[in-house]
Amino acid sequence: MNERYIRNIPALSEHECAQLLQKTVAIVGCGGLGGHLVELMARIGVGELVVIDGDCFELSNLNRQLLSETDCIGFSKAQAAAERIRRINPDVKVRVYQTMLDTENADTLIAGCDAVLDGLDNISSRKLLKQACSKAGIPYIFGAISGWVAQTAISMPDDNLIEILYPEDTKLTDKSALSFTPALCASMQSALCVKLLTGRAVQTGAIYYFDLLHQEYEVIPIVSS
Repeated sequence: MNERYIRNIPALSEHECAQLLQKTVAIVGCGGLGGHLVELMARIGVGELVVIDGDCFELSNLNRQLLSETDCIGFSKAQAAAERIRRINPDVKVRVYQTMLDTENADTLIAGCDAVLDGLDNISSRKLLKQACSKAGIPYIFGAISGWVAQTAISMPDDNLIEILYPEDTKLTDKSALSFTPALCASMQSALCVKLLTGRAVQTGAIYYFDLLHQEYEVIPIVSS
């Protein structure tokens, strides 16, 4: 057993740790959610990470984005993610795509992945990513935040969870993002991803809803089984 992962035991078995080392996970978006997802996936021991983001850091990112620092304003988020992974765990393979997800590249960017983690911040990109995941038969692990609220879910290739969550003409009105909300959301997404990749039981098609202002937690079924 690699000493790096010894504290995963017994919460994860040695077999499960070995399973994670054979998996490839895409993280689409390396900002508020994505920075924490990068951190957690690299530390838990996923064998290969695909990081995708065409954006660069700006001052307004500093209140919540783990990868952002004053000295890296104007620097590529995807490149910062890759460098962070290499510093945390050089054994993790990294594929970097410094580009925004679009209709022409979505299928190629996530090809060969075992799961895709959503670190996005807009509805159109989420719908596009979910469509690509469904086409490729890849589980899509949704995450979204707004102020004090975080939501996560596992959407399987054959469900329509995202379409139900975001009907046509839905608009995001509250773009506030506190430092702790993406950290919680990404932690829940990562836990769901690890359970999925190791074959543990997971509830799909339901929203895990966290209200940190009122300290409320709820599991809301969305997709009929």
